[in-house]
Order: sequence, then C-alpha cells, then structure tokens
Amino acid sequence: MKKGSSILYGNSLSIVLTSCFFLCIVGQIISGINVYEDELRNLGASQEVSLFDYLQTGHFLQTTFENWESEFLQMGMYVLLTIFLRQLGSSESKSLDKEEEVDREPNPRRKNVPWPVKKGGLYLVIYKNSLSIAFAILFFLSFVLHAYGSLNKYKEEQRLKREPTESWNEYLVSNNFWYESFQNWQSEFVVDSCSLIFLRQKGSPESKPVDAPDDETGE
Repeated sequence: MKKGSSILYGNSLSIVLTSCFFLCIVGQIISGINVYEDELRNLGASQEVSLFDYLQTGHFLQTTFENWESEFLQMGMYVLLTIFLRQLGSSESKSLDKEEEVDREPNPRRKNVPWPVKKGGLYLVIYKNSLSIAFAILFFLSFVLHAYGSLNKYKEEQRLKREPTESWNEYLVSNNFWYESFQNWQSEFVVDSCSLIFLRQKGSPESKPVDAPDDETGE
C-alpha cells in the first residue's frame, strides 16, 4: 500500500461487499419472517414468530444455505478448473502458451513470504491449496446445513398437513432436495460459462483493456 493510503481506502472493496451482505441478510430475515408466518397461516397454524425462533427454522436455514452452497461450489470449481483449462479471449483465463506467475514454485528465500512457505513440508502443501480447500469445506458445511434446513422445513409442512414424513436418508435422495440443489448449481455454472470475451468495463480488473483484441487471453 502506498504511503498516505488510508485503511478504509485500502480495504474499501471488502468493506462495501461486507456491508452489502449484512444489508441483504437483514432484508432477507425481515421479509422471511413475514413470508414464513403467511405460510404457517395458510397451513392452519396462525402464530407470530420471534427473530430468535425464525433463525432456527428450516425456512431460514434452507433458503440461506441453499444459496451459499451454490456460490461456494461455483467459486471452488472456478479456482480448480482455471488451473488446468483455458479460454481463448477471456480475461479470467491464464495464457495459452506461456508460464504464469501463479504457476511458479514458492521461494522461501523471498522477502516477507508467508510463514507456511518458510516452514515447508505439510504446512506448505496445505497453504498452496488453501483456497480450494477452504471452498470445499464451506461448500460441504453449506450443503449439510441446506439439507438439515430443507428436511426440517419439509417435516414441519408435513406435520401441519397431518401427512407422513420421510427419514433423513429418504429425503436426501428425494426429488425435492435435489431440485433445490440443481436449480441453484446450474445458475452458477451458466454465469461462469459466460466468459467476458467481447465485452469490456473500463477500470475493472475483471475486464481486459478496452482496446485489447477479442482473442487476447488475460494474463
């Protein structure tokens, strides 16, 4: 960071994105409570739900982690696939014909390298793959919480309808659960497949320069 740069300026992207997240999650919770109460009334269970109680319902857990799960899957797959695969003309792809800086082996003798690089061994192996490992763990946790919330929501609806429910194992292979999953997963992959080959955005590091040829891969 250059001298004179403030902490806020140096972290402005993460601050804005985090703020947007909190605004959206608060909006989801407020509107979600109202939707949940309407659904209960339609099922013949007229009642008010507290904020604390709502955050433990399958209604909140399912909708929240169903979306997080697909986001972590998208980012994790993108990180892994861009190691080996290329896309001509995409600013997100590595060069088709030359080595990239990210492919070089870490040098423990460089100045101010992270401590796992200096330590080496298993620490370095984990650190070298820490991004994909983190996304895999977050995806797995979100998948489990999505399944848990979805099952609880299903059981509550069945109970209010006075209809039989399925066991955990039965629900995990049900059409309802996988419909929830695949409808989110496919939307993430279609976004990833829309590589920015032809379109530009001046000033964004996610775009190629405005005057770059269409077939120039990002470096």
